[in-house]
Amino acid sequence: MNARVALTLSAVFLFAAVGIGAMGSHALRTVIAPELQPAFANAVQYHFYHALGLLGIAILLLHKPGSRLLAAAGWLLVAGIVLFSGSLYFITLTGNHAPVMLTPVGGTAFLAAWATLAVAAWRW
Repeated sequence: MNARVALTLSAVFLFAAVGIGAMGSHALRTVIAPELQPAFANAVQYHFYHALGLLGIAILLLHKPGSRLLAAAGWLLVAGIVLFSGSLYFITLTGNHAPVMLTPVGGTAFLAAWATLAVAAWRW
């Protein structure tokens, strides 16, 4: 991952987070089961936070291009957004709990991303 890719993915993920969050607050209120609405809100929240983290990594990659650790942290954030938030979006919108095991894998990717960023910062 380089700064251009990280910045582009961050912008796309942030755009999607705003759109999905707005749809969830308005158009999907009647589609999402009431007991699953907190999970949907949690998916949007984590989606947003980690897309902003990816934006931060894009900025760091401008200062340290070619950093394998920063690149790895970026890809781990991408994986976390797709697996964690994506699985929760799917579950809450369909009621199908089949991908429930992907959610903790995505959460683990988030943790690994932040740990990798910490190592990158320490080695800076």
